Amino acid sequence: MTAHHLLVLGKPSESHFGLLSRLPAGTSVRVTNDPAEAQAEGRRATAMLCDMGRGALLEAAMRDAPALRWVHCLSAGVETVLFPAMLAHPAVLTNGRGMYKRALAEFVMAGCLYFAKDIGRLRASQAAGRWDGFFMQELAGRTLAIVGYGEIGRATATLARAFGMRVLACRRRPELSRDDPLVDQVYADSERREMIAQADYVCAAAPNVPGAVGLIGAAEFAAMKPGAVVINVGRGPTIVESELVAALQSRRIRGAVLDVFDVEPLPQGHPLYALDNVLMSAHCADRVEGWLETAMTVFLDNHARFLAGEPLLNIVDKQAGY
Repeated sequence: MTAHHLLVLGKPSESHFGLLSRLPAGTSVRVTNDPAEAQAEGRRATAMLCDMGRGALLEAAMRDAPALRWVHCLSAGVETVLFPAMLAHPAVLTNGRGMYKRALAEFVMAGCLYFAKDIGRLRASQAAGRWDGFFMQELAGRTLAIVGYGEIGRATATLARAFGMRVLACRRRPELSRDDPLVDQVYADSERREMIAQADYVCAAAPNVPGAVGLIGAAEFAAMKPGAVVINVGRGPTIVESELVAALQSRRIRGAVLDVFDVEPLPQGHPLYALDNVLMSAHCADRVEGWLETAMTVFLDNHARFLAGEPLLNIVDKQAGY
């Protein structure tokens, strides 16, 4: 059997790579951020660990990797690593799926509260020195519709139920959630607009795969309540951005809470920056204290499984894209 050699793709100075010290004594490890070295090391690697945003480095490493049996990506999204060599290679691909679900679910609820309590108005009144009393909304009794009911969606449903919200979910295989106690009703993809029409808050939490592109477009915005708020913590292309901007500018919907966009960083001068009914982050809603160290624990668990010949966690279906 080929001797085990782990190739880690990323900057050697990254603090979260300090957890590599937990690997069994004597483990052969090489950490590099150099494409030429990655390609050379790839020839003898049996496993590879890919840091955030290092898809190009991984592609270089996999150009000639005959011994490779397993690749782990710290990120949950794998769209940038599904290049032809990855799709053709027999190595198992795993990811950080589920590591960021709690942080993203909290961001969704923060967005719901932002609009329910009209935090923007509160801040503006405070800055103007204006005593401005008004009626706020409660989340209890409001309806949250989740498009893409995976781990992030379920974590969001858990928090929404704690607030007393009604939860609807839409997924490609609705039968998987028919008995989910967190969901009041589950819908097939063909019933998406019917679900969205009932929602006060629409949360997109779908992965970036071809089947999820444009799930929320002109027809979905037309079906929404005038007071609806759209929240995206999945991937930018899930929502047709031009249609979202149009719906926000015309006040067809109340607002949007966005963590992801079609192009990142969002270009200067983009109309979303100027809209007062938008709350957005720079794709950092999942970046909480210790987030990369937490992601490393998934890799370390899988590494132990790999050495023991046990089933790996978070296996990615390369053809499905998640």
